[in-house]
Amino acid sequence: MTGAGEPVRLTAGATEVAEYVLDPALDARHGPRPYLHPVRTLGGTVVTDALPADHVWHLGASLAVQDVNGSNLWGGRTYIRDVGYTWRDDHGVIAHTGEVERSPGRYAHDLQWRDRAGGVLLTERRWLAASVVAPDAWRLDLESVLVAPDDREVRLGSPATNGRPGGAGYGGFFWRAAADGEPAVFTADAAGEETVNGSAAPWLALTGAGPGGGAYTLVFAGLGRGDRWFVRTRMYPGVCVAFAFDRPAVVPAGDSRHGRYLVWVADGILDRDGVAALTRSRRS
Repeated sequence: MTGAGEPVRLTAGATEVAEYVLDPALDARHGPRPYLHPVRTLGGTVVTDALPADHVWHLGASLAVQDVNGSNLWGGRTYIRDVGYTWRDDHGVIAHTGEVERSPGRYAHDLQWRDRAGGVLLTERRWLAASVVAPDAWRLDLESVLVAPDDREVRLGSPATNGRPGGAGYGGFFWRAAADGEPAVFTADAAGEETVNGSAAPWLALTGAGPGGGAYTLVFAGLGRGDRWFVRTRMYPGVCVAFAFDRPAVVPAGDSRHGRYLVWVADGILDRDGVAALTRSRRS
């Protein structure tokens, strides 16, 4: 069995492609939570970043929301309407509570989303799977079911829903990419940060070069009802399935929120036709 302090190692075929950190020893202000890092292509290029100097609370690929019934489970400063970003003692934690399943290409576990006092805001079961889909590409499949307490609804918010302008609707399934220079980002019918941020395209691709120079393509899919893409390429390279891009998302009391997020991780730079073909690929 894997202990909470040891990363889970995911393999696609015979290749180790990701480490999943279950219980990071982090300052509460960094939004402690399970996260994937490093994530690699089959060729070995690292495509995630964690604890970067510009946003220390960006942790590879993870689920995180800045406003969960008033608790910051994202990390960093909290955006306050008519005030701006402010350091507050409002940071909670997303905690691993139990292993459900483990094999080389799959992992499942239970989690609690807690406020700063340890109160349970949400419970979650999460599944991760890695599979080879082409000689130079594999796919991450992350599925999550968030459950609200029986006695109260849970509101998921973002800086945008709390008054920040500029399309800052981040919070959800977030991928902080590793890129040497500004990456390119596009959907089937749009390109560039300004046009894809806030869109609801079926898929979104980010292409770039890793720190060692290896070219890669990431293709994201899995928007749920009301979700939007949050994208940054100039300030930092990041893509998010945003739960509350322009309005809060509500999990009713005793109810659940289900999400399934797919990420194809490929060596090399793919164009639109290549991305479309990749998203049609099946596990080999």
